[in-house]
Amino acid sequence: MRSSRLLPALALVALAAAAMPAARPAVAAAVHGFDTASLDTTCAPCRDFFQFANGGWLARTPIPAAYSSWGSFDELHDRNQDALHRLLDAAVADLTARPGTSAAKLGTFYGTGMDSVAAEAQGAHPLDPQLQRIAALQSVAALAPELARLHGEGVRALFAFGSQQDAKNSEEVIAYAGQGGLGLPDRDYYLRPDSTSQRTRAEYVAHVARTFALLGDAPDGARDAAARIMALETALAKAAMTLVQQRDPRAVYHRVKLAELKRLCPSFDWAGYLRAVELAKVAELNVRQPDFFPALDSLLKAVPLAEWKDYLRWQVARAGSPWLSSAFVNEDFRFQQVLSGAKELLPRWKRCLQATDQAMGEALGEQYVRRYFTPETRAHALEMVKNLEDALQDRIGALSWMSDTTRARALDKLRAFGLKIGYPDRWRDYSKLQLAPGPFLANLARANRFERDRRLAKIGRPVDRREWNMSPPTVNAYYSSSLNEIVFPAGILQPPFYDPLADDAVNYGGMGAVIGHEMTHGFDDRGRQFDARGNLSDWWTPADAAHYKERAQKVIEQFDGYVAVDTLHVNGRLTTGENIADLGGLTVAYAAFQRSLAGRPRPAPVDGFTPEQRFFLGWAQVWRENTRPEAMRTQVQTDPHSPPLWRVNGPLSNLPEFARAFGCKPGDPMVRPDDLKTLIW
Repeated sequence: MRSSRLLPALALVALAAAAMPAARPAVAAAVHGFDTASLDTTCAPCRDFFQFANGGWLARTPIPAAYSSWGSFDELHDRNQDALHRLLDAAVADLTARPGTSAAKLGTFYGTGMDSVAAEAQGAHPLDPQLQRIAALQSVAALAPELARLHGEGVRALFAFGSQQDAKNSEEVIAYAGQGGLGLPDRDYYLRPDSTSQRTRAEYVAHVARTFALLGDAPDGARDAAARIMALETALAKAAMTLVQQRDPRAVYHRVKLAELKRLCPSFDWAGYLRAVELAKVAELNVRQPDFFPALDSLLKAVPLAEWKDYLRWQVARAGSPWLSSAFVNEDFRFQQVLSGAKELLPRWKRCLQATDQAMGEALGEQYVRRYFTPETRAHALEMVKNLEDALQDRIGALSWMSDTTRARALDKLRAFGLKIGYPDRWRDYSKLQLAPGPFLANLARANRFERDRRLAKIGRPVDRREWNMSPPTVNAYYSSSLNEIVFPAGILQPPFYDPLADDAVNYGGMGAVIGHEMTHGFDDRGRQFDARGNLSDWWTPADAAHYKERAQKVIEQFDGYVAVDTLHVNGRLTTGENIADLGGLTVAYAAFQRSLAGRPRPAPVDGFTPEQRFFLGWAQVWRENTRPEAMRTQVQTDPHSPPLWRVNGPLSNLPEFARAFGCKPGDPMVRPDDLKTLIW
């Protein structure tokens, strides 16, 4: 539901914010099911359903100072963090853990991160090994092995390199190279002409200069270096594909011989880089953005070595600043405030917990599910998934715009869906991860190298379809187009998404729609281009593809019309897949809920609301959220998910089931005109 930054864009589509409560949640929810205190009864549901369902909560719930937004996902995430905090504190205190075990490594990693006294005493010295290697570079040609080392340590400089499933042969793992090297969130931050973007760029340059000053540079030299870095990164940004362009899986698939990459960028020592990452025998790879590499080649020829050294110094400092002394931490946060609007830094334990989950998520998850996740929750989730699959199968079978040829292939894909719930059947092996008492930045580099090496070791091997791409405590869910699977970690199987003490209507409106959302990703504008085994394959008849695109275009135009903040609109093309998944997820979940009522007495109203009304209220309250303007601007420019207001009002305004449930009439704001409505799945 929430997109992951760890994998290539091709690999998975996350819900962007979803959760479902375990039968034994970390902290019991005070309200089970729909919360009547959250209502704003002064707002008619047919005028603004998001406000009607959530206005009371929005008015009384401030955003905590350390957060850029606060909503249902954050509440659950915070509860999960409290549970994980207890587990990690116990791991640090456990002196009986056998050395070399995952339990001992969790204690070491988290414990060194929490050692703020050592971090303060060490200042910038943990960066010395990297900075000294950069200073010793003698030529641009020597960048390759050093860049390989920095990539392994988590420094995202110059370009991206890793492993992925071959989009056209989903049983094979191949290497990929792609655009990268930017310090701002996306290429458009460097190129947009509006005044807010100009201020952000000015703040960024000042931030780089202040960071260099903390490293000991003279003020004038720091400012000059920062300006040159901005010019270099702007040149990289100009050569980069937009996020919208990257939504097309064919646009980022270019499997070529290694010689072709060398031809695109001959000034970089690709053979030396591959030797450094122990992939000297790689002969083919996916060059995700071929136009990026000739531009990189021109820069390698034109930019002096001294400027490349400054660029690498900056990337090293940017990656390490959150874990150095308070001067660096505060400077890093100072600039993050520009993007997020957060007023305070998160407590150290929350920052260290997040780093631990990223580094050893399955080791931490194994302890989490043992204590907080029950077989009953897993079984109930499986039952809901089965009901949703049956409902989607029925709907595909009845689609009037789809031919029988395409319909048969769509049903084949649905029946082939993989399903993972709660946690992996086989836990990840961390035996090769070597940690030491400190400093923390060194342990972070070791963890990054372990993960990089683990991923690169897959190249040339068969795909392991048992592997997970999220840790079990994660409050999220995802669909993987290359694996054709839906995945629901234990962390999301808690209230408000799924509550064993709530009525079915609310659970189907929450977790049921989340399940339907992930299923629909298999048939959204990107997912529909992959077949039942996860191969990029055109299995649609031309007429059906045209019908689909016509319907998807209506979704794009609908969301293009929504204002997110000030005069900044939602990007309908960037958010197409998530908007289609929300619309389809709600439609399928509603159908599944109605199926669940068959042969049973009709449920009585609860709190004055019918079962159908409570279904839609369950969906709306999942997405309640207050967001700072700075964070909303960042989301609209970089996130494939629409703002929460429009994740509620947008899809519901297309659904006649919603209009019937609340008695909405044509002309009401929550009822789109018939010629603008769209229904795909």
